[in-house]
Amino acid sequence: MKPGAANALSGRLESLDVFRGATIAAMMLVNNPGDWNTVYWPLLHVPWHGWTPTDLVFPFFLFIVGVALTFSKRASFRDALVRALKLIGLGLLLALYSYFPFLELRWPGVLQRIGVCYLAAWAARRFLAPRGQAALAAILLVGYWALMTKVTGPEGFPPNLEKQTNLAAQVDRMLISGHMWAATKTWDPEGLVSTLPAIATPLLGLLCGAWLAGRGARTPFRTSLGLVGGGLVLTVLGLLWGEAAPPGLLFPINKNLWSPSFVLFTGGLASACLGVAYAVVDVSGWRRWAAPLVTYGRNPIAVYVAAGILEDTLYAIKWPAAPGTVLSLHERLYHLFPASVLPPYAASLAWALMMVLVYYLVAAWLDRRGIYLKL
Repeated sequence: MKPGAANALSGRLESLDVFRGATIAAMMLVNNPGDWNTVYWPLLHVPWHGWTPTDLVFPFFLFIVGVALTFSKRASFRDALVRALKLIGLGLLLALYSYFPFLELRWPGVLQRIGVCYLAAWAARRFLAPRGQAALAAILLVGYWALMTKVTGPEGFPPNLEKQTNLAAQVDRMLISGHMWAATKTWDPEGLVSTLPAIATPLLGLLCGAWLAGRGARTPFRTSLGLVGGGLVLTVLGLLWGEAAPPGLLFPINKNLWSPSFVLFTGGLASACLGVAYAVVDVSGWRRWAAPLVTYGRNPIAVYVAAGILEDTLYAIKWPAAPGTVLSLHERLYHLFPASVLPPYAASLAWALMMVLVYYLVAAWLDRRGIYLKL
């Protein structure tokens, strides 16, 4: 047996912590620029169809939720429901903070979607075998494709994939009008209908988790190859569905719609990345370089919530500067450094990197004291 193989077949999967830590660190990087008007394009979401590296972060995290479920010891429905409700509650708290707009509270959100998808994935794991989980994922994706491309919406718009008139936007306006994303107010990237295909993302994670759980029956190389090879197959299928399918079947890669092609494309990339991490960290035993990512990966929700509260606080604290102008604490700190010494785009990136370091220090402080946000 090769060095590291014994660890690869037993004990905690450190590669999962590394992958989760890298994902949450990337989330901190893209969520915390110094100035949203000067951000390099890879650190921005694509406006509609297409993708950038930033569009991979959220689906990667949902995929990891599915993988981690495979190894979770929380088996009861009550535990799963409580955890889902806590995630949804934290998401609503972040939406309220720091001005507490109760009457215009945004109901959907990142943590809310994670909570719903977690509960659905828990149920799939509890009641379905891996083949059933794969079948459910396929039904969700094909069913969503049929809904979005064949069904006329409640407002009368024919089937289409445009921002304002697609079926998901119409349903959101009908059911949660006044409680959607403030940037649009007419559609929501974490809306109701698009949550259906989002459930398929942790289901793909469940399937990869099952493959990892059975790693004792095969060589570490074959386990890694299965994750990477299977992931690349899904990635290609996503690209074909999103870019090369016949007109009647085409559904472009689109994070805001969480399109079926987006699910396959991002789920495949996540599987391949996890396979590489497993080979490097758990099989080969190269761990020292990844210690900061492991620290990040042990407390992802705590880091995410702390970052949201701190950033909102920095923007909420304001006082007058020059006559007729008001600057937030964020703007004052950013102008003090690094905006005072670096070009605009470089300064914005430098601030984001500083925030990645700040939140790593928060995660490390919690880790050293054994404090973990166990939802």
